[in-house]
Amino acid sequence: MELEGIDHVAVGVRDIDRSTKWYIEVLGFERLHEDMWNGVPTFVGKGNTGIALFPASPNAQSTPPTHRDIQMLHLAFRADRENFLAAQRELEKRDIKFEFQDHEISHSIYFHDPDGHELEITTYDLT
Repeated sequence: MELEGIDHVAVGVRDIDRSTKWYIEVLGFERLHEDMWNGVPTFVGKGNTGIALFPASPNAQSTPPTHRDIQMLHLAFRADRENFLAAQRELEKRDIKFEFQDHEISHSIYFHDPDGHELEITTYDLT
């Protein structure tokens, strides 16, 4: 088997319209496949990266699971150095808190979407 890459990640959200707007405004994604499936799921993405936004069940828990639970821990996006720095400025402008981490071979920032999903933007361009 030889796969081309990840097509999309499916994410449960409490409010599809709010999340769609957030991913478009904050991360610069675009609406994809807009006229399909009566909008469920709603696809957003950029380039080869896609996220399918599904409505979460009404009793979805808002408490974050621990790091050791079986789950997706975070969703990471790659950027060049210029856009990594631009992302930090954009998050600061929007009062979205993030954490910087130096991983020696890369730098990353971690933050959360409106439903608490942890997102990462990473760069391997350190200079």
